[in-house]
Amino acid sequence: MKEGIHPEYRDVVFQDTSTGVQVVIGSTIKTQKTVEFEGRTLPMVTVDISSASHPFFTGKQKFIDAAGRVEKFQRKYNWGKKDEGAAEAPKE
Repeated sequence: MKEGIHPEYRDVVFQDTSTGVQVVIGSTIKTQKTVEFEGRTLPMVTVDISSASHPFFTGKQKFIDAAGRVEKFQRKYNWGKKDEGAAEAPKE
């Protein structure tokens, strides 16, 4: 390889924030955080979802909505609530 043009490839710990599972993967990602893992000090990157917490891999339906996007959409478009005026139809 040509010297000086490639990023540093090293072992990095990726930590799932919802489960706490840590996985060591070779990567070129840059981070300031470090963690002690199996006697070595390695750079650490936190991820929201990994194979340890994703419903496809776990088989469990787990809904994580940290930002409240669904509620914001429902309020904005008045979605999920029935129209009260239409519910009281006149009876003949």
